[in-house]
Amino acid sequence: MTVEVTQGGGRSVAFITLGCAKNEVDSEKMRAKAKAVGYHIEQDPEKADAIVINTCSFIQSATEESLEAIFEAAGMENVASGDAKLIVAGCMPARYGDELAAELTEACAFVPCSKEDDLGDILNALFGGSPERAAADDDSDDEPASVSAYVKISDGCDRFCSYCAIPYIRGRYHSFALEDIDREVAAHVAKGAREIVLIAQDTGRWGQDFEEPSSLAALMDELAQRYPSTWFRVMYVQPEGITNELLKTIADRDNICSYLDIPLQHVDKSLLRAMNRAGSREKYLALAERIRTAIPNVTLRTTLIAGFPGETEDQFEELCDFVSEGLFDYIGVFAYSREEGTTAYELPGQIDEDIKAERAQTLRDLADASCTPRIAQRVGQEMDVLVEGIEEDGQLFGRAMCQAPDVDGETYLTEGNVGDIVRVRIADTLLYEMEAE
Repeated sequence: MTVEVTQGGGRSVAFITLGCAKNEVDSEKMRAKAKAVGYHIEQDPEKADAIVINTCSFIQSATEESLEAIFEAAGMENVASGDAKLIVAGCMPARYGDELAAELTEACAFVPCSKEDDLGDILNALFGGSPERAAADDDSDDEPASVSAYVKISDGCDRFCSYCAIPYIRGRYHSFALEDIDREVAAHVAKGAREIVLIAQDTGRWGQDFEEPSSLAALMDELAQRYPSTWFRVMYVQPEGITNELLKTIADRDNICSYLDIPLQHVDKSLLRAMNRAGSREKYLALAERIRTAIPNVTLRTTLIAGFPGETEDQFEELCDFVSEGLFDYIGVFAYSREEGTTAYELPGQIDEDIKAERAQTLRDLADASCTPRIAQRVGQEMDVLVEGIEEDGQLFGRAMCQAPDVDGETYLTEGNVGDIVRVRIADTLLYEMEAE
């Protein structure tokens, strides 16, 4: 969870963001909408005139965390006294609609994903007009610029995986125009960003829904040419999105990270069909081989689900064997979450929560055992590292191209300034962390 606040004269609004990086991007856009009509960022939510909680509702645990944040904000003195407006935005209003409004009487307004661009008008309606002083051109309350920034290239999803509520929350898939993406990239680069991470629910489909279809490869190639000193990284590419064109683009452009995040979820063919996904263990093995042939130094990440309805011991063992083959540098593991409204919610063979948790932990242990030796093989290699910050004890840290933000660990450095890209030699590793000299 991150807290982001807007301050200054006139009225103020605070943002509390939960969930993934895509929500962080949405909060940033809502923040801009609020500023454009005269609101300012307050450093303390308890002093704000409005608190916007951008919720996540992808799985049950995320919904529970969002509810906790809402109730905590509702208990703040400024909200409880009626002096501040509490606004619930994002995935929860999109998923639960009127049902949520009836239950959460603490909130003054609900802003689903599709209405986030209207936040300025919603704030004005709650307060009976615009603040006294316009803030559209006032950057004094801007958050410190980050050396790495997320940019969404599309929203929604058409896959309808049987376990996933995203299509019901975010709607059907739609790509953002190249001009809009470029404008956002340019703004981040102007503020000092050295790395742009392209994200969406399904990045590999970018451009296919245009009147004149395009591709993720074309988008990345264009951005890499326009910003040759900026790193570009893409996340969440489904297996079908790994085209030869994309692999060639990544291999050809030095400022595109040789890194692919490919959610597989499982390797058993019948379970994948029950998930409404294509693929099999054999196809995924062939895919990994094709990728590494095209990009020998590529870093691969995947995510897997343990305990999907009907998963037998044999199917789980097959997944364990796949993980142990050591094809991936990083593996995220999730226990299946039974979500109302999804097709999988009604499937027979629902697995006990304790068994799901046990299987997920087994997979995590196997992932550590197979992935950390791959990380250790980097010792002695030279690579560029983007310096991101300084810890309280003065230790510099950053990330190499083989490390995505927030999920793949850090690289610890002996010298450099925040925002620099420095050439280092990896001296040691500890699990997923690296030490450089």
